[in-house]
Amino acid sequence: MRCPLLVRRLYGMGAAGLNLRPGRESVTGMWHRRSVLGGLGAVGAGLALPALAQFRVEIAGVGATQIPVAVARFRDEAAGGQPIAAIVRANLERSGLFRGVDAPGALDETARPVMAEWRARAADALVAGSLTRLADGRFDVRYKLWDVVQGEDLGGQSQAVVAADLRLAAHRISDAIFRQLTGEPGVFATRVAYVTRSAGRFSLIIADADGEGAQVALASPEPIISPAWSPDGRQLAYVSFETQKAVVWVQEVASGRRRMLANFRGSNSAPAWSPDGAQLALTLSRDGGSRLFLLSAAGGEPRRLATGGGAGVIDTEPVFTADASTLYFVSDRGGGPQVYRMPVAGGAVERVTFGGDYNISPAPSPDGRALAYVTRGGGGFRLMLMDLASGRAQPLSDTRDDESPSFAPNGRLLLYATRAGGRDVLMTTTLDGRIKTRLLAAGIDMREPAWGPFGR
Repeated sequence: MRCPLLVRRLYGMGAAGLNLRPGRESVTGMWHRRSVLGGLGAVGAGLALPALAQFRVEIAGVGATQIPVAVARFRDEAAGGQPIAAIVRANLERSGLFRGVDAPGALDETARPVMAEWRARAADALVAGSLTRLADGRFDVRYKLWDVVQGEDLGGQSQAVVAADLRLAAHRISDAIFRQLTGEPGVFATRVAYVTRSAGRFSLIIADADGEGAQVALASPEPIISPAWSPDGRQLAYVSFETQKAVVWVQEVASGRRRMLANFRGSNSAPAWSPDGAQLALTLSRDGGSRLFLLSAAGGEPRRLATGGGAGVIDTEPVFTADASTLYFVSDRGGGPQVYRMPVAGGAVERVTFGGDYNISPAPSPDGRALAYVTRGGGGFRLMLMDLASGRAQPLSDTRDDESPSFAPNGRLLLYATRAGGRDVLMTTTLDGRIKTRLLAAGIDMREPAWGPFGR
């Protein structure tokens, strides 16, 4: 079995030098520091609407350990209208594990590169490929990967796609390269959901993980909040005020068809899917207070979770761990909002956050080892990451208006919303906070991000 290139670099075997989330509505309005996304309004159209203007991506920072990789321009890539090589390179750089090396000129997968020349360019890996238009109008997209350090051909792949899927093809190539060089799955072909505000209108958006290819899933003259992906990526749950109160809806991503899931007396908010997709945890005020319930994904009568706490306590922002054993949530039972957890099957409630008097927006990592959340301090709100074994937490951002953290499905990156340059923007960060990517769209404020699952 080949040793992934990243592992060799980490261990010196390579070349030298080797919820109540801010921005989400609380059921009672408590703890909500900003009124960016208030109540909800009229139903919009499905995914048939035209794509939005493309994002501009800014990558900042330097990682501690990065693989220098050269991605040559694919032969005839201009024929497809998409810069395949540039997309692949940007994806790899955004992950924080790769550093781009200049690769002048085009190079295809049939080339016999002189490894000494690429080693002289300080590249540890080389990618080359081609685009060929087929008789049926599709494009054959091919690539090959070389380990420059060892002088090995690591193989490649070929895929036939329509022109509209060329960006997706580039993302899939990026995922394959990521896995070959790190031994871990990539997330470049996954999708993200978020809410935009522009010219007084709000939209629920689904886009590629790099922010491109954005499509409107729902449009409204009123705000939209709390999008949550189903585990299979086929549905989104969210909260709407179309009936003049908070109601949870579920919408099919492909067709745009939707159904009302939770419309009980009082408010219905903060939906979170169980890992098997069979049920959702949510916050209901049907009994007079804001409490946690489990509800079948098919609807029906919700079951209240016994979280303890006295009258008037608010429990909200539930989220399952990946193994479905534990539920994290936010509660004010200690006098201010803090993150707690409890067994899904029932049991003792345990407080998790202790630093500061205001900690919200829990997001457990896919491997269960870390917890992202938002803390208030110094007059602002900052993204934090806690090592659950030790309880140590560190800030990941230098901004002051962070909210809604969401892990990439491989646990390597965090997506969150913040404010920069006078706009509401989306950011990704590596887990050490060293490399950040800002997704920018002119004239549009973006909030409420949720990173979708594998499987596209």
